[in-house]
Amino acid sequence: MVKWAFIFLAIGIVAAILGFTGIAGASFAVAKILAFVAIAIFIILVALGLTIFKKAV
Repeated sequence: MVKWAFIFLAIGIVAAILGFTGIAGASFAVAKILAFVAIAIFIILVALGLTIFKKAV
């Protein structure tokens, strides 16, 4: 998921350099959403790893 966020970020930067503001804004928005989702999943898995899965082993 982080890979996709970086891909959309790169597309947004290239589109911004070339002057395509609509595509650049949409790509930045998608990249931001994907980055936040990846961070949220990471935090949830770290919390689960420190609590639930530690008891199971």
